[in-house]
Amino acid sequence: MLEKLIEKVGEQESDLIKHSGIFNEIKVPSKTELVKEGDNIKFIYFVKKGCLRLWFNNQGNDITYQFFFENQVVSGFVDGDKSMFTLESIEPSIIILLKVSDFEILLNEIPGLKDEYLAYVTQRLAYYSRLFLSRIRDSPAKRYQLLLKENPAVVARVPQHYIATFLGITPVSLSRIRNRKFTG
Repeated sequence: MLEKLIEKVGEQESDLIKHSGIFNEIKVPSKTELVKEGDNIKFIYFVKKGCLRLWFNNQGNDITYQFFFENQVVSGFVDGDKSMFTLESIEPSIIILLKVSDFEILLNEIPGLKDEYLAYVTQRLAYYSRLFLSRIRDSPAKRYQLLLKENPAVVARVPQHYIATFLGITPVSLSRIRNRKFTG
């Protein structure tokens, strides 16, 4: 999304935006909470390097909602202007921050950006619809197979206990599924 934002502006405007200070790059170690559940949302997050996890608390248990890797954007996790989730780094990460208010200005000033953003939001909605349906109709083993197929980076880079909460199962159940998959 960030690349598309930069592509949508002309070369002079792109340089102006890059140097205007509206994009701020930060480096964070693993296990850094960028947003806490209930916090006011101030930024849109672009993952330049690393992995972020979006999760929520359910009666004392953290439930993973989504993982984000390089070249992905984290936005739209709000209820009003309060976050419904906690956003934290899983690995040391480099994040580019853009204030929500600055993004809204860019949406109005850059031709075609609203269309790009709408396409992005539509794509995310389709993804979340597939995820929701999978939780209803697919077994945990099938959900794990789909994860392996559609997003192998999660399996390669994310700790097993986070993957288990994403799939809606215990780490022990995930271990059994993985053992059956690779040994049988």
